[in-house]
Amino acid sequence: MSKLQKTNAARLLDQKKIAYELIPYEVDENDLGAQHIADQLGEDINQVFKTLVLKGERTGYFVCVVPGNCEVDLKKAAKAAGDKKCDLIPMKELLPLTGYLRGGCSPIGMKKHFPTFFHQTCLDFGYIYVSAGQRGLQFRIAPKDLITVSQATVVDLVL
Repeated sequence: MSKLQKTNAARLLDQKKIAYELIPYEVDENDLGAQHIADQLGEDINQVFKTLVLKGERTGYFVCVVPGNCEVDLKKAAKAAGDKKCDLIPMKELLPLTGYLRGGCSPIGMKKHFPTFFHQTCLDFGYIYVSAGQRGLQFRIAPKDLITVSQATVVDLVL
């Protein structure tokens, strides 16, 4: 197998000396969902987290990382960010804002750091999966390490 291309997110983890594994998977352009990734990896969907970028009406942009089979609760997310209301950003804003494409958005290594919140169930596992910063590549990483490097807060975020 060819050596996997390191993403900016992977280089950031290397810099901080954080252990992780890069796990490739087959991309299906028609199904960028977490369930497809979990199936490809043969892992529990509850351990495959998706990264969502939201915007609070007063606080601005922030990041929520939730289990792949869950929907973010906008009220809980807004409260976590210290706001009353928030919404997912329009898809067209994702790349210019974060440097990442839909289906390849990592909670680390964005163009700039945004307040980040992980759903509390991430701590139920010895490792979780999140995007490594490109479609077809996931990090297998200890949630505590990911929380530390992303300076995240752990809260209840889902419906």
